[in-house]
Amino acid sequence: MPMPEDERGSRARSACRAPDAMGAQRLPPPRGQAVPPQAAHPPEPLPVRVPLFRTDRPHPARMYDYYLGGKDNFAIDREAAETALAAAPEIREMARHNRGFLRRAVAFAARTGVGQFLDIGAGLPTAGDTYDYARTGSRDVRVVYVDNDPMVLAHARALLARPGGAASVVGGDLREPEALLGSPELGEVLDLARPVAVVLTAVVHYLSEEDDPGRILATLMCALAPGSLMILSHTTGDVNSDSAHAAADAYQSASTSMTLRSHKEVAELFDGLEIVEPGIVQVPYWRPDRHPRGGSDRMWMYAGVGRKP
Repeated sequence: MPMPEDERGSRARSACRAPDAMGAQRLPPPRGQAVPPQAAHPPEPLPVRVPLFRTDRPHPARMYDYYLGGKDNFAIDREAAETALAAAPEIREMARHNRGFLRRAVAFAARTGVGQFLDIGAGLPTAGDTYDYARTGSRDVRVVYVDNDPMVLAHARALLARPGGAASVVGGDLREPEALLGSPELGEVLDLARPVAVVLTAVVHYLSEEDDPGRILATLMCALAPGSLMILSHTTGDVNSDSAHAAADAYQSASTSMTLRSHKEVAELFDGLEIVEPGIVQVPYWRPDRHPRGGSDRMWMYAGVGRKP
């Protein structure tokens, strides 16, 4: 059975708290104080930093590709992935469930009228991607894929770009949302004045508490139009705890560590959003196509979709 859900049908819990630079409402100046003139030209967009291509350390995107049976990985990625699988053999099945959640959530967004997608931490192309999944619910789809691994970017640009500017691939880092949102390449594809679905599947758990994931996600969502969606999946230690913590320990050898968060902590990442039915549940139980098979209740990953009021 899925974990209990307290946020089902919840209302938005807080006001948008994005920094002023991302479009938060400005207060009027004190009485008698002159309003400064507007700049003649808009500020230059912040640069997006992309790390150097490295093959001496495993990368989670390439490890994930290995779990899904892909070929775009190196020996060091396969070794790290096998270490994680030895600690938690269900990781491969969980990766497939996460892919299924992505497909269902993206199709849901498209059916509800959201045709623009910002897929952050898109990873390596596999059979089916956000553009393909969205097209099952709408013919008018625009997607920007974002990743910070040069190998991922090279493959994605070769395989994911669509004719007519319907999909594009941008180098960027979730830790720098202001730079990402200000990217001219992103602006060429997405109209942020219209609803956008931000796709964050199996990526936010690579943010530490020091990264302040709540601020990062609030910055992203506050820059978007009402009706925008956040599609998120995240690992947890609430379920199958020994296995989840053993896998997290194995990831310490990768280029980034994995932070397991509780149901309450994952729910807090949706602060300010209205959580879509069935709420924040384990990945196999988010609007499944059919009844999840045995063992699904041991998948230590939550999934949910939130809508900006």
